[in-house]
Amino acid sequence: MSDISIRKVGRTGRITLTRPKALNALSYEMCLAIDAALKDWAENDAVAMLVIDAEGEKAFCAGGDIAEMYATGMAGDYGYGQRFWRDEYRMNARIFEFPKPVASFLQGFTMGGGVGVGCHGSHRVVCESSRIAMPECGIGLVPDVGGSLLLARAPGRLGEYLGTTGTRMGPADAILAGFADYFVPEADWPALIAALEETGDWTRIDAAATPPPDGALAGKQPEIERHFSGETLGDILRSLRSEETEFTTATLKALGRNSPLAMGCAVEMAHRLGEGAEIRQALGLEYRFTHRSLEKSDFLEGIRAAIIDKDRSPRWRHGMEELTPSMVSEMLRPLGNAALTFEDAEQGEDGK
Repeated sequence: MSDISIRKVGRTGRITLTRPKALNALSYEMCLAIDAALKDWAENDAVAMLVIDAEGEKAFCAGGDIAEMYATGMAGDYGYGQRFWRDEYRMNARIFEFPKPVASFLQGFTMGGGVGVGCHGSHRVVCESSRIAMPECGIGLVPDVGGSLLLARAPGRLGEYLGTTGTRMGPADAILAGFADYFVPEADWPALIAALEETGDWTRIDAAATPPPDGALAGKQPEIERHFSGETLGDILRSLRSEETEFTTATLKALGRNSPLAMGCAVEMAHRLGEGAEIRQALGLEYRFTHRSLEKSDFLEGIRAAIIDKDRSPRWRHGMEELTPSMVSEMLRPLGNAALTFEDAEQGEDGK
């Protein structure tokens, strides 16, 4: 496949995303190819570890390739999108649960679907250019591909803040929030990857790591803790509006661009999952939203405004003040027979 290179090199299983002109956007076919490779290598004794990287300077993977999902959804066909998400989430779980070390090298933008491929491994490497984010609420979707789990496990209220605002994290911020593990200067990556291929010795990553440049997130933590501690999106908005600071002004502006329904669900998901959540529980809860999203959320309108017409003026279904707890609950209620399942999981593992 021209969009992805999957091969065995030395002691490693190697996956390289190879569509840099599209910022390595993840297609349905790429998801299936990664999943097949993971199944093959899990029990292959010749593969000591996996190394995942991407071509190009701008992005490891800037998200999912959603053009066909939009086209089919606008035609009233919700099955393609539901199938895409179902199979993508199963692949995300397989990376998270892979029985061997998984090293990912995350240059430039790593967003959305890229987080699902790059941020569930055991050795997540960032560099000077790394910018990691879950910006889904800006297109009417919730943080998914297992991103809800990373957000739920983030320290304090960072998860609610990052999930609703879509804030981009530099290398230090990504490590602080639990989306990455190691900072290695990008100039050192080729030699490090070559050493991993030759030896399969993942401790080489520890040896190569250095402290990252200072980030922006740590300095904002006190205000994030104070304003994002509420139970609902409405609580968060009221807290932010009660003070006029540089932080609250910028945060309210960021929230004002995004889908109220998506943000309300993102907050609720973070609270339902909590720090003790597991990957399948998180993916199952995400799928409750995404399964319904083409028909009942702001997703298609968000894609229209951001990708199709590019007018950046989405007409969301609800205003900030109109969103109610029942609207959030409706998107996150169990799916019954349509719930996300995994090949070796029992029925019903789709969140709380």
